Amino acid sequence: MTSIVIIGAGHAGFNLAHLLRQSGFSGRVVLIGDEGGAPYQRPPLSKAYLMGKVDAEGLTFRPDSFFDEQNIERIDGTATSIDRQAQRVHVEGQQPIAYDMLVLATGARRRELPVEGGTLDGVHGLATRADADRLKQALAGEKHQPLVIGAGFIGLEFAAGARHFGLNVKVIDLAPRIMARAVSPAMSAYFQEAHEQSGVQFLLETGIAHLEGKDGHVTHVVTTHGDRLESDLVVAGIGVIPNDQLARDAGLAVENGIVVDEHLATADPNIFAIGDCANFPDKALASRLRLESVQNATDQARALAAFITSKQRIAYDAVPWFWSDQGSLKLQIAGLSIGSDTFVEQRDDKGLLVFAFRGGQLAAVETANHAGNHMAARKLFGSPLARPSADEIASPGFTLKDYVLRGGRSSV
Repeated sequence: MTSIVIIGAGHAGFNLAHLLRQSGFSGRVVLIGDEGGAPYQRPPLSKAYLMGKVDAEGLTFRPDSFFDEQNIERIDGTATSIDRQAQRVHVEGQQPIAYDMLVLATGARRRELPVEGGTLDGVHGLATRADADRLKQALAGEKHQPLVIGAGFIGLEFAAGARHFGLNVKVIDLAPRIMARAVSPAMSAYFQEAHEQSGVQFLLETGIAHLEGKDGHVTHVVTTHGDRLESDLVVAGIGVIPNDQLARDAGLAVENGIVVDEHLATADPNIFAIGDCANFPDKALASRLRLESVQNATDQARALAAFITSKQRIAYDAVPWFWSDQGSLKLQIAGLSIGSDTFVEQRDDKGLLVFAFRGGQLAAVETANHAGNHMAARKLFGSPLARPSADEIASPGFTLKDYVLRGGRSSV
């Protein structure tokens, strides 16, 4: 009986186990998670879960009974090493687990603040349910003066939630604009204005020198400009680091994640990697890429499950897409804007669309509160339809939904 062992019970690991059974795989499936309890969704942590709209049970992918019904063996523990020669995984407190195929879905961990005072009480990250529980407990007390370090998705989602609780919140970032690594300048400006109108204050092009505390608890954040900002609750959203140490220790290639080929396989034919930890080749960019997104984790799980059950090797080339809910605004992105050199904007009373071009080719579509156009963009990028030019999009009356409905032809 073929035995498949999956290390990591996040979106990638859970979905692979689920899809294997859904596709009729009858061999042994072992899912190893190091957090304890049923696997759960992470995107709601900084939004609905933090605000009390979803409880811990509502976060889980499936109830405990699902794993018994599907004959998926769940093991709570930390994988400590991989014996590639014997094809065994060593897990803390467990007997070695044999595998025919090993899948590394180890995800990524949040980056800790690399400054003096970064480990004081009152300094929080937001990557796991335990992180969110600590933050919820802190927010449940008396009024706070929260300060967010990092104007990325996580930081801004928390900032929007803090304003929901009526808290005055400041956001600090080294970059000259918010979400600088993820979106166009126009979309950055649009979201910054919305956050500022809700009461969020931004300190951009500003670094952190150190944090000060009293009795072990944070009291002030000192910036590189010399400002001493009072805060008793600091949330650091400064990025993540891929969990690739297991692979490195096993002698597998690691470079900003676990190096895999277009079929998600490592150099060891019995070991694969998927999700946030996997560094894979991207055809559109003609370079290697590591993505931190639910879509990427889920689609890579789907691709690998199809290979395992059909033995057909199909290169992974799913259309990447992302989203972030920030207060009343929903940001959705289809495609990859990396290296874009031209942007075309469309504004209306609903929100904003930004079309990003790279070398004259439409590479990504960013939308704010335009779900229909986001879905049209995903359909366009996933089809052989001709992509509209910048001139077409800039023409009066052009709409992406209409263009896609017409099979890649504009009505203007």
